[in-house]
Amino acid sequence: MINETSFNINLEESIRNHWRMSSLSDYDNFTLQYSDVAEEIARLHILFRETGIKKGDMIALCGNNMSRWGVCFLATLTYGAVAVPILNDFHSEQIQQLVNHSDAKLLFVSEKIWKKLDAGQMPALDGIIQINDYALLSCTNRKLEKAVANLNRLFCTQYPDSFSANDIKYHQDKPEELAVINYTSGTTNNPKGVMIPYRSLIGNMVCAHDLLTTNAKAGDSILSMLPMAHTFGMSFEFLYEFIIGVHVHFLIRVPTPTILLKALQDIKPVCLVCVPLIIEKVVRKAVMKKLEDPKVRLLLKTPVIGRKLKKRICEGIREAFGGNYYEVVIGGAALNQEVEALLHDIGFNYTVGYGTTECAPLIACQDWQTFRQGSCGRCVSGMELRIDSHNPHKIPGEILVKGRNVMLGYYKNPDATNDAIIDDWYHTGDLGIIDRQGNLFIKGRIKNVLLSSNGQNIYPEEIEDKLQNLPLVHECIVIQRADKLYGLVYPDIEEVRRRKLKTADINAIMEQNRKVLNSQLPSYEQLSGIGIRSEEFQKTPKRSIKRYLYT
Repeated sequence: MINETSFNINLEESIRNHWRMSSLSDYDNFTLQYSDVAEEIARLHILFRETGIKKGDMIALCGNNMSRWGVCFLATLTYGAVAVPILNDFHSEQIQQLVNHSDAKLLFVSEKIWKKLDAGQMPALDGIIQINDYALLSCTNRKLEKAVANLNRLFCTQYPDSFSANDIKYHQDKPEELAVINYTSGTTNNPKGVMIPYRSLIGNMVCAHDLLTTNAKAGDSILSMLPMAHTFGMSFEFLYEFIIGVHVHFLIRVPTPTILLKALQDIKPVCLVCVPLIIEKVVRKAVMKKLEDPKVRLLLKTPVIGRKLKKRICEGIREAFGGNYYEVVIGGAALNQEVEALLHDIGFNYTVGYGTTECAPLIACQDWQTFRQGSCGRCVSGMELRIDSHNPHKIPGEILVKGRNVMLGYYKNPDATNDAIIDDWYHTGDLGIIDRQGNLFIKGRIKNVLLSSNGQNIYPEEIEDKLQNLPLVHECIVIQRADKLYGLVYPDIEEVRRRKLKTADINAIMEQNRKVLNSQLPSYEQLSGIGIRSEEFQKTPKRSIKRYLYT
């Protein structure tokens, strides 16, 4: 069970209960046991203390997923400092800007990120420390320099009889106390520092426990693929698993299909947490191409053979993902309707959740066995949800939530906080409807809604979902110029090369796509043209297109 009075008590108990079990691994590299993690946390606490870091001070982390990223994060919280995870996909100038904005005293950084940073642009830092080996990279505080040089001696002095589970005593956090400042990924505008209290972390742990119940237990394994600096990966591929004794394997390299599939076979995760892009790529390449064969489509419609074929397809996808998971939890963006329809039809164990950084992140989710296709589940425990619409079952309105998971506000930005939280209700900026059973259906972002010349609301995400299923479309968005709608498409380059298509061929296919698409849409949603892009759209780390760059 999750201790709901203190987050750090959960960490203490997990380390003691799983002392000699594997805890954090860099895939294909090395493994730390829970006892190793505890000892490294103790060393970092000495480093913080000797440097003069106080409870409530900010400590920033910026690097790719790895075991010691997790250790640094846990050490920060258990000391009583505030963790500031910064996405390593940000540009160097932006990383430096966020370090300064957060008032961080220390920065833990990976070697690759350090090479492009200028320590002189972050003058308030006491020092910069390399994540993977805790080497001192830059220092303006003599106390820090001395502490690093004498850390082994200081550790032996503090624990003369060796370090044991009995030596663990962490900061006792309070529910409203600030734990993390998480900078949003900036899909629509500049990042803001979301202030996440300990109650939000605990709330998400309870939600994860409700979702997985007894299907994830101590000794099981999970593969961490999502950015740890994003709340989805942080909460559901790291913190919850650490608290219940699950062995977390960090995929430290770029997850190419070959590396990812091998890791899944080796680790056989008990649960898979991913963004739609991963699922869609596997399903489109491995399954939907085969279903284009008329003979296969005919067999699928045959009662007995169809059931067996669907079972084989489902088992094939399951084995590709390791074959050992209870369910695949999909979040971070909308799942394509055609792909979801196929997953539902073959009986695949999947569920789609909904959340925001401001809720660290979970708002809605449902076990795969009771999940309703097309929705993103029901409001999770400890939260309330309503739709700002006079008919929330049929007419989309803004999704409003309040409860345990909601942030304290935006760091040093009271105006943005007051705009986002009104009378305790957090205004998500997302549009949705809710059925009478409480299932939430997302319709898009308020900022993305377009207005037709006759006053009709147009939800571009719904048009994009249909366009995405047409030939040669790899990525797409719908934009408005004057009173006309246009599609922007980055084509499937692998298919273009395989078929040796020229520019004129691609244009002809897209024009045919436009006609097919328009035949499925009302007149006010039809596209006037499709533009072809020569390179991928820029994306956030959770693989959402940075729409504002193109609209």
